[in-house]
Amino acid sequence: MNDYMIWNLLYLLVFLAVIFSLWASFKVNSTFRKFSQERPRSGMTGYDAARQVLDANGLQSVRIERIAGELTDHFDPRDNVIRLSDSVYGVASTAAIGVAAHEAGHAIQYAQEYAPLKVRNAIVPITNIGSRLAIPLVLLGILFSGMGSIWIQVAYVGVACFALCVVFQLVTLPTEFNASRRAMAAIETRGMLTQQELNSSRQVLTAAAMTYVAALAVSITQLLRLLWMVQRNDRR
Repeated sequence: MNDYMIWNLLYLLVFLAVIFSLWASFKVNSTFRKFSQERPRSGMTGYDAARQVLDANGLQSVRIERIAGELTDHFDPRDNVIRLSDSVYGVASTAAIGVAAHEAGHAIQYAQEYAPLKVRNAIVPITNIGSRLAIPLVLLGILFSGMGSIWIQVAYVGVACFALCVVFQLVTLPTEFNASRRAMAAIETRGMLTQQELNSSRQVLTAAAMTYVAALAVSITQLLRLLWMVQRNDRR
């Protein structure tokens, strides 16, 4: 396979991964909005669900706050707080309950020192640095590769920095899937939703998980493209 064919194949993979990412983003938003209209028989809000899951696991110290936006929900271990968006916090819907319970699942992971979460948190600082340096180093290395082999090594360092971002996203996957499993188990065990309503919440969390899979796919294809670009210049 010649360079031209490889170049086209890599760009096709990147293109397909981006399309997948756009689809995943559309899917999570449309699924969330759909089930935001479905009211649970229990009348429970996102806040109620998160609070109940936390308290059942001995995490009364974890606070729950409201934050602006939609799907901006997250658990912040530094402040020991779950922040729920306007469309989740005080809303009684199967979507809100699923999202809120998912964030409570992250709080439980943190309290129980869940291994993938510990790894992800540990590599955050170096990943942040790597994400800022990766592309500039690759571009500089390729641009000045004719001035000496040292510049190709600079480009390879850039590729390694980008690889750190891929590792971070890879470790994120089990963390997100595990939080969703914990959420579904807690919702079912505590009878927050009926079986039909539970399926609705599961669809929301599954759609959300696909965005992380899509992001990883985009990063892997970009990593392959960057690596091939550097290797091609290295052979010259």
